[in-house]
Amino acid sequence: MKDVAILFARAPRLGRVKRRLAADIGARAALRFHAETLRRLLWALARERRFRTVLALTPDRAFVRTPPGVARIDQGRGDLGTRMARAIGRFPRRRVVLLGSDIPEAGVADVIGALGALGRARAVFGPAADGGFWLVGFGPLRIAAPFRGVRWSVPQTLADALARQRGRKVAFVRTLSDVDRAADLFRLRGRARCPAPARCGSASRSRSDPPRSPPPPARSPG
Repeated sequence: MKDVAILFARAPRLGRVKRRLAADIGARAALRFHAETLRRLLWALARERRFRTVLALTPDRAFVRTPPGVARIDQGRGDLGTRMARAIGRFPRRRVVLLGSDIPEAGVADVIGALGALGRARAVFGPAADGGFWLVGFGPLRIAAPFRGVRWSVPQTLADALARQRGRKVAFVRTLSDVDRAADLFRLRGRARCPAPARCGSASRSRSDPPRSPPPPARSPG
């Protein structure tokens, strides 16, 4: 049986996605960003044949165009942990990785690395820069209710999830950030233009850079 990669996403709907970003750049621009980030990652995952790609959507029965061979499932009701555990639980006896759809820098290599890590660990996490996590995966021997007691959207989110795995070997992939505010978007675009800022002249902000804003609260997949 193939390993599984679950892309956990909100269906692109005006006014329903990236609301903090929308407050900075407008609802339509935020929707375009969300839809393009989702589309890019979904189609990249679908091209990889080493694992099966599944799109888990909210709200239930929402429509998103999917590549051939990609299964679509509903997230169902409940808090974020309940919905993620339900999606992962649909694939017993397999290595399963679940990742959020709003991490522009995530890619196929991250999923392959996470699945590989599950060959030597029982769980794998992709830490988020704000204290949450953007990726989580489990091998076939997983605990029940892996997200019970996890506090969402706080700096302790990852720590809470790791506490549930106490006594089990856990691996990690790279730390990434999602885009919650306009400042995050500008930083992302700056890194795309200059992957090594120290080599692009001055490392200080230019006059056209947006003002710095406080870090967003911790987020997790979905």
